[in-house]
Amino acid sequence: MSDRFILAIESSCDETSVAVLKNEAELLSNIIASQVESHKRFGGVVPEVASRHHVEVITTCIDDALVEAGITAKDLSAVAVTYGPGLVGALLVGLSAAKAFAWAHGLPLVPVNHMAGHLMAAREQGQLTYPLLALLVSGGHTELVYVTAPGDYHIVGETRDDAVGEAYDKVGRVMGLTYPAGREIDQLAHQGKDVYDFPRAMLHDDSLEFSFSGLKSAFINLHHNAAQKEETLLVEDLCASFQAAVLDILLAKTKKALEKYPVETLVVAGGVAANQGLRERLAQEITDVNVVIPPLRLCGDNAGMIALAAAVELDLDRHADMSLNAKPSLTFPTL
Repeated sequence: MSDRFILAIESSCDETSVAVLKNEAELLSNIIASQVESHKRFGGVVPEVASRHHVEVITTCIDDALVEAGITAKDLSAVAVTYGPGLVGALLVGLSAAKAFAWAHGLPLVPVNHMAGHLMAAREQGQLTYPLLALLVSGGHTELVYVTAPGDYHIVGETRDDAVGEAYDKVGRVMGLTYPAGREIDQLAHQGKDVYDFPRAMLHDDSLEFSFSGLKSAFINLHHNAAQKEETLLVEDLCASFQAAVLDILLAKTKKALEKYPVETLVVAGGVAANQGLRERLAQEITDVNVVIPPLRLCGDNAGMIALAAAVELDLDRHADMSLNAKPSLTFPTL
């Protein structure tokens, strides 16, 4: 049996990425062109700027991914692309490039849900056992997903308002930290103490839903009130208190989900899965199931995770035609 090669394209937000996957889980390349420096001065991603950057580098990323993988377009078996969720303009750049490349080389087109990509990035750590539960935590999403079988995803709980990564960036901006602020808050949190006792919304109810807007507002109000009174707050303690509240919420809801949906494997994925504090709490408190977290290089947005998810889609013969369009609000079905 000959080898299978998938070219995958990811452009849902501010990373232009192209990867090549060999067979089921061997990543031969994973090119990432980051736009962080362009968006820092705005304190967040500007959609129009993101789209223009994608246009500028997408073809170069495709070429670089093929060269690094040591193959040519003739060796490819399929082209995969993120079609949602994400910024519509950014998604359309990747979609247009993927459709043009697939059409030019007579290759099947595989549509991939961005969040399935985050989840399936865990496949690089080894074969997953099903059913499994996943905690997906990123800048745009916070959700608990029950996966009954490969490619069969169902949301069992999600945030009612802000995503956890979004909350990190917003409080980071208030403190004057560099965007994206998650990593710096995590580092500072390890140097401080939880002294401000921020609210933990919906912590003791029976639902699997999250809420971070109240926590974010409490943080901002405390910071602004201190500034008006010319009081100095220790940044390390602010970060430690904020992160402690976030992690208490995430761990409590995950434990409830594991009680409701007994599984042997918990996948924790998305950009916030790189958070060291979260990894430490998971190791301490989730000991009765196998916790699988993608390697750090696959936690943020990247095409490698899209390729790993596409391999599952391709096994299930899920293809798209050239009418495939961007779905910025794409979501998994609710169980």
